[in-house]
Amino acid sequence: MAHHILVYADSLTWGIIPDTRRRLPFEQRWPGVLEIKLNGFGHNVRIIEDCLNGRRTVWDDPFKPGRNGAAGLAQRVEAHSPLALVMLMLGTNDFQFCHPYNTAWSSAQGIAALVREIRNAPIEPGMAVPPILVVCPPAIIEPKGTIAPKFSGAEQRCVGLANAYSQICNELKCGFFDAGSATSASPIDGIHLDANQHVLLGNALAERVVTLLNPNSSRQQTS
Repeated sequence: MAHHILVYADSLTWGIIPDTRRRLPFEQRWPGVLEIKLNGFGHNVRIIEDCLNGRRTVWDDPFKPGRNGAAGLAQRVEAHSPLALVMLMLGTNDFQFCHPYNTAWSSAQGIAALVREIRNAPIEPGMAVPPILVVCPPAIIEPKGTIAPKFSGAEQRCVGLANAYSQICNELKCGFFDAGSATSASPIDGIHLDANQHVLLGNALAERVVTLLNPNSSRQQTS
């Protein structure tokens, strides 16, 4: 039986090519790299991507509807259950210009709210609540190109994000992975991931995820 993994994320995972409106194909996006790698390890895995450009943790976008990550999350978990794992990679858009008071702490609180939504999802009786792996996005570097005005000052406001996520995951007893341990953000726009960075992240996450699918695996966890 296949392991179904829900990836709930934003444009970094959707695969937008930095400073364009184009998208990388599935096999080049990190979820596709992850699926291919895990199947290569001998697991029967299907990645379900739910990635929306501009999605925040728990805040609204003033220009586009539906970007609040808490809205409908429980129903997505319900719709795709049973799930072997839910992976959350959100937070970058929490630091857009329209959220000038957001900090690493507030974004971590947003992640905590999403974890609770997943755990309280109205799944069918007898189905297990899926484990959760929170993936902290790479730190924003100086925003460049067409996206720069939208993320003005974001590189300062997001300082300490990985530490804040790690602490909240420890409190909530869910998995944590710092994407910054595998790759930086793209030097092209300072926000998204280049194609080679998707490969680095997908491969690193495979080593982490395989330990969640098979706790007795001898492979070393990547934190």
